[in-house]
Amino acid sequence: MTMTKIVRTSTAAAGLAATLLLASGCSSHDSDRQDHGAPAPSASTPDTRAAVIQTARSYQEAALRQDWRAACGLSTARLRGGSVEDCIKASTASTPSPGTSSTPTPEADPPRYADGSTPKPRATHTTGGPDRADTGPVTASAADLVKAPAAGDHPAGWGALVTYTVTWPGKPPTTSRNALRLVDEGGTWRVDQYEDVQAGDEGHGSPVLAALGG
Repeated sequence: MTMTKIVRTSTAAAGLAATLLLASGCSSHDSDRQDHGAPAPSASTPDTRAAVIQTARSYQEAALRQDWRAACGLSTARLRGGSVEDCIKASTASTPSPGTSSTPTPEADPPRYADGSTPKPRATHTTGGPDRADTGPVTASAADLVKAPAAGDHPAGWGALVTYTVTWPGKPPTTSRNALRLVDEGGTWRVDQYEDVQAGDEGHGSPVLAALGG
C-alpha cells in the first residue's frame, strides 16, 4: 500500500479518501442514556464486540487500499454525504493521481485540542509518485473499545482504535493510530466518524474519545 500527505478536511468524502457489523444491544438504565435520547450501546456480548471491531478494521483496510466501494459501504449515510455511488465518486475525485502530490490547504476553523494545538495534516494514499509509503497490517482490539457519547451531529456509539505502520522510503516505520466512531444503523454497525489520534489527544483520559470529540 502507498500513501502521500494531505490535510485533514471536514468533508465526509475527503475524510474517507484520507485514510480510511452487526446487531447492537441497548442499556435500559436512564443513567446510561446519551444525547439524542438514544440509550448507550452495549458491548456485553463477545459477538457484538467482535462485530464492532471487525467493521472498524475492515473500514480502515478498505480505505488504505483505496477500495472506496467497500469503505463507503461501511460508512453511515451521514458520513457518506449521499449514496454509496456518490461517495465513491467524491472519494475517487479527492484521491491524488499517480505521480502527483497534494498541497495542504488551510481550514476555515480547524479543530483544537485542550492544549490549544491543532491536528497535523492527515496522510492518504496514492498508487505512484516519488512521495509514497508502505502501510502495514491494520490491528484493532476489543480491549480498546470505549462508549462514545453523542457529539455534534454524531450519535452515541462505540469508539474503536485502529493502528497500522507507515514506512516512507529511507525512513524507519512509524505507527498511525486512528479513532473510529461506530454506530448502529438499521441493525448494522457502520463508521460515522474517523479521526487521527495525535499527541494532543493523549493525557485527557481516553485518546479515542478525545479524538472523537467525546
